[in-house]
Amino acid sequence: MAIDYHTLKQWRFDTDVCAYTENDCIRYALSLGIAADPLDERELPYVHEAATRVVPTFLATVGAPGAWATDPRTGIDWMRILHGEHRMTFHGVPPAAGAVVSQTRVSRVVDKGAGKGALVVTERQVSDQATGALLATVEHVSFCRADGGFAAGVDGGAAGDAAPLPLPAVPERAPDMVMSMPTLPGAALLYRLNGDRNPIHVLPAAAREAGFDRPILHGLCTFGMAARAVLRLACDDVPARLASIAARFSAPVMPGETLRAELWQEADAVRFRVVAAERGIVVLSHGVAGLRQS
Repeated sequence: MAIDYHTLKQWRFDTDVCAYTENDCIRYALSLGIAADPLDERELPYVHEAATRVVPTFLATVGAPGAWATDPRTGIDWMRILHGEHRMTFHGVPPAAGAVVSQTRVSRVVDKGAGKGALVVTERQVSDQATGALLATVEHVSFCRADGGFAAGVDGGAAGDAAPLPLPAVPERAPDMVMSMPTLPGAALLYRLNGDRNPIHVLPAAAREAGFDRPILHGLCTFGMAARAVLRLACDDVPARLASIAARFSAPVMPGETLRAELWQEADAVRFRVVAAERGIVVLSHGVAGLRQS
C-alpha cells in the first residue's frame, strides 16, 4: 500500500481537549533535568507548586494526536517513520493548570521522489479552553523513509505540496553561549510519563528491533532541553520571551549522555545546536529560536 495524497490531506482528527495540573508541568520540567541542582533558585520556580513557571514546550506533550500514522488507511509505512523536525510558535504563555483544545490537520504531503521518501507535516493549533486564546502553533515534520514516489500517480504526476522552508544552519564560528546538561541513565523512563509510551524508549528488545543498541531518549526531550538552554541563556528564564523554537533531529541521544547546547546570538533570535558531548555528535541541528524583548 502507498500513500494516498488526497486521503492524507483530508484526514480528519478529532478535536482534543486535554486537562492538566501543576503536577504535569512540574513533571515535564523535571524530565528535562530542570532543578537537577535543587539549590539552583533560578530553576526552582519550574518545579514548585506556588506560581509554577511553565516551560513553553510543555505544549508539545498535551493534546498531540498520537500515533495516527499507524492507521493502515494512511498508506504510510509507519515502522520506518522518523521525526524529522519540530517547529513551535508561541502566541501566549500557558497557565500552570487548566485545559487546552487542540485542532490538528495535515498541512503538507511532500514527495521527495522514489527511493527518497516523503514528508508529512501536521499543524496543530493549541488554545486555552477557558479563554479561547491561541497559545501555540505546532508543526510536526515526519520523514516517511519508505513512501517516496507516490506523486507519480496523483493528478497526472503532480509533485504534491512544497516542502517547508528550510531551517537555517548555525554560523561557522565559535558559539556565543554554551550550556552543559547531563541526563540520567533513566531519563527516558521519566520523560515517557509525559505521554509518549513508544517501547523503543524503555524496552531493550524493542530498541534493538528498531536498530538501536539500547533504548534511546525521546527526541522531544532533547528538543525541550534545548528550549531549557535558550530560556536560561537568552531569555533570563522568562518563558514569555520565547516566541518560537524549531530544530531538526539529526541523531538519537542515549540516556546518561551529557547534552551541550551551543547558541549563537542574533538581533531578535538565537541559532543553536545540541551535541552529545561524550560522542561529539550533533543530535539537534539547524536550531532557531525567536525572542521577544519582554
